[in-house]
Parts: sequence; structure tokens; C-alpha cells
Amino acid sequence: MAAPLLGPTRIPRWISAHRSLDKALQGLAKLQQLVSQPQLGLRNSPPYLPHILPQTHQHLRLIREQSWTCGAQLWEGGYFHVFLSNLLEKIKQATRLFKRDKDEIFQEGSASRRNLTKLSLIFSHMLAELQALFPEGRDHGCTYKLNKPEAQIFWRETWEGRSLVSWSEFQEGLHRVHPIDPGPMAIALRSTIDLTCNGHISVFEFDIFTRLFQPWSTLLKNWTYLAVTHPGYMAFLTYDEVKERLQAYASKPGSYIFRLSCTRLGEWAIGYVTDKGNILQTIPQNKPLFQALIDGHKEGFYLYPDGKNINPDLTELMEASSQSRIQISQEQFELYCQVGSTFQLCKICAENDKDVRIQPCGHLLCHSCLSTWQLSEAHTCPFCRCKIWGHEDILIDPYKEENPGLEEEDDEGDLEDVESVLQQLALMRKGSGVQSPISSPHLDAELQTPPVPPRVSRPQQPNNSPLPNPAYQTASSTHHWLQQRPLPNLPQESPHSSVPWDAAAAPLFAGGLPEPEQPS
Repeated sequence: MAAPLLGPTRIPRWISAHRSLDKALQGLAKLQQLVSQPQLGLRNSPPYLPHILPQTHQHLRLIREQSWTCGAQLWEGGYFHVFLSNLLEKIKQATRLFKRDKDEIFQEGSASRRNLTKLSLIFSHMLAELQALFPEGRDHGCTYKLNKPEAQIFWRETWEGRSLVSWSEFQEGLHRVHPIDPGPMAIALRSTIDLTCNGHISVFEFDIFTRLFQPWSTLLKNWTYLAVTHPGYMAFLTYDEVKERLQAYASKPGSYIFRLSCTRLGEWAIGYVTDKGNILQTIPQNKPLFQALIDGHKEGFYLYPDGKNINPDLTELMEASSQSRIQISQEQFELYCQVGSTFQLCKICAENDKDVRIQPCGHLLCHSCLSTWQLSEAHTCPFCRCKIWGHEDILIDPYKEENPGLEEEDDEGDLEDVESVLQQLALMRKGSGVQSPISSPHLDAELQTPPVPPRVSRPQQPNNSPLPNPAYQTASSTHHWLQQRPLPNLPQESPHSSVPWDAAAAPLFAGGLPEPEQPS
């Protein structure tokens, strides 16, 4: 009796993924040799492929090492399979540029060179995503926390612990809370959110999108005004390309364009032409882009988007972004009465009412104290030390026995360590010899406060202005100091260094290779 014929054996996904990973590592090494050719003359500024590729190579090796402890779970999961397939495709596209356009690729300004720059941005986004979802080589996509609470709730309620969904799934889910027009608008939305260009949306990419086009309540309206119809928006543009584009408007002060910062994902970079014809780039701090553009227009800095004479009116977005209202509970009212204070009063300065909520931790304070804290180069909440990703304006309603429908805020954390916060503020402002006890002793230049347009109404003050003594503050002294406090120092551009192929990969998303977001 003849033996039965065996059908084709299906290779387990984890074996296929291992092979894909080996192939990707080999492809990264080959591409590294191509982009490191001296005659290519790549500028040593982000996104810089000779830095990005070895970091990606190293992080993938770290993931492979950690995968032995978690079995086939990593390889069977959807995210890593899609990531490897996309990485192999992008390596193939970049390598093809060197084979097909042997001469043109070495010419700066050519179409091939522009394609290589765009691929560099995509590789940069892929590395940032990989490091964010696989810190220390382990899969933490199911516990990744989005910056905006509304976005966090939406993603987890819709897709639970998944870290990646197809575009069709994402479009269907988002449409339930933010209706999406089909056709060209849906295609444009996908091209904005899909930073890695793989036809899927990750929880990381959605986090970046919701930070860029905040607030949540008008998310797609903000995106339409700022990315679809605004002539100043530039997709997939680098720091150097912004300078080159604005050079054509050097004789037209007030010309500006804006783009996604490629090293501080989730934040905007605005390039503009000064009165003297210089081209500066800055990152707005802790405010939506439309508010930064409105403020810059009033001050005369952002007048002509991409050199055009018509500047879109964004005040409608400002009006739609209403303040969050907070209702004081009876328990909070009685608690603060017992200590001779009020819930509304800022616990740092004890002068102003709280009018801002730090994201994502939710602690409350006043704008003046938040500005003072951040001028002291602090990047964490003064109460809980969580990293500050942004803030939102809030309005606290006076206590009423019954006021349904408004949000109740837990403010117990604000009572924890006010004296310590004040002492740290004083230490950080006393002199260069005293370092902040809560900030890193060696901050990268990228994490320093970026340069801001000069304020013509406020003369530059000496940088040795002391902070008021926290042990005894009067209303007049504090108000005088806040008005006379110096502007932040411009960050010094850190020298670039080469990245060894086997060096440990620094987290790009948390501030890896600095992007020179400073005056030219």
C-alpha cells in the first residue's frame, strides 16, 4: 500500500519571524554601509541615518535576547510581525535608491536624495515607536499609557490591550466618536497618523496624533484646520529643509511654516523669518499649536504661512477649546476650611487661583507657578514628579451644595509637599552651582527649553535674579519677581558624536539624538 502523500507543512509564525528578524538585521548592516559613504555627504542632523540604523539594529537584538524568556508569545503577536515586514520593505526601498539612481543619490537636492530623506524620517519614527512599545526589549504595548486621558480611555475601551490595529479597524472605531468623511479626507487622515507608513495605526502613533491636534473634543476639526487647509503645514520635512524652504522668503519677515518635530514626537516645530532676515525654529511649550500661531500672529512673528499673504483665522478653534470646569465637593470644601484655606488657591504661591491642570498626572496650580517651575528647567510635575507632557486650562466653580453635571477633582496630592516644591524652586534659581534635585544632571540639549521669539515688550534681564524666599512671600514681592523674571537661556548645541554599531541604543522618543531646534 502506497504511503499517503503529505501536504505542504505550514511554517510556524515564530520561525518565520525569526528568519525575518535575521534578514532585517542583515539588511540594516548593508544599508548602514551605503549611507556611511563619505561621498554621500549626509548632514549630521536629525534624522541622521548613520545614527538611526545602528540604534534600530541594537534594539532589535535586545528584543531577540529578551524573547527567549517569553517563548513564542512575541512572535505570534500582531505588532512585531507587521513591524518586521514594514522594516524589510523600507530597507529594500532605501537600498533600491542606491542601485537604481547611482549618480543622482549623491546629488544634494535631487529627487532621489529627497526620497532618502523621507525614508530617514520613517526609519526615525519606527525606531521611536519600537523603543516606546518595547522598552528594554520587552513588549509593553498592552500597558502603554497615552498622554491625553480621553485618548487613553477611547483606545483601551475600543481595542483593549492591543497595540496595533489595521487602518480599516481604526477608521471604524474612531468614526464612532469623531465622524470621518470618506474619500480624500480619510486618505489624508491616514497619511497624517500613519507615521511609519505600514497601513496600520499603533497606540503610539495615535498618542502622537492626539497630542499634536489637541484638545480631544475638537480633534478632527483641529486637524482639518491645521494639516489639511493650512498652507503653513509641512509633512515629512526636516530641520534643514525648513531652513532651505524659508530661505526664499528671507526678505519677507513674518513668513513661517510648521512641521512635526522629528526628535520630540508629539510636539510642533515652527520655523519663521525674523525682521533681520534670520531663520529661527522653535517648539511651542505646553499649548496647542493653534494657540501658539494665534499668539505669534498678534506679536508679529507668524504672519505669512509659506510666504503667502493670507493667514488663516484660527480663533474659531480657540473658542471651541473651552476651559474644563471643576466642581468642589463638600468634603474638599470642609477639608480646606479646617486648614484656613480654599480649594481654589494655588498651593505653591498661595496668591493666585488654580487655573491649569498638568497632563497626564492631573495636578492643579496657577499659570504663573507653572511657568516659573518650567523656567527653572524642570520637566516634571512639582507634586508627583511625573513627566509633564502638556497642560490644559481649567475653571474651578465655587462650592455649592448641589451642582450636578460638573467634574469633581481629587486634589489631595496638591497638599503633599508644597514646602519642598518651594525650596526646590529656590535652589534651582539661586545659581549655576546648585542643580535641581529632581532633574537629570546632564540634560541633552534637545530636552532644554527651546528658543522662543524675542518679546519686544519685555527687556532681557540678568540671569542671576533670585527666587523670592519661600519661607516668607508677600503679594507685592512675588508679583514683582514674576514680572521681572528673566527669559530662559538658549540651549547650547551639543556636538554630535558617532554611534558605534554595537552601542546600546539611547531611547529616541525620550530624547535621543538632539534635533537642533534653535536659531541658525
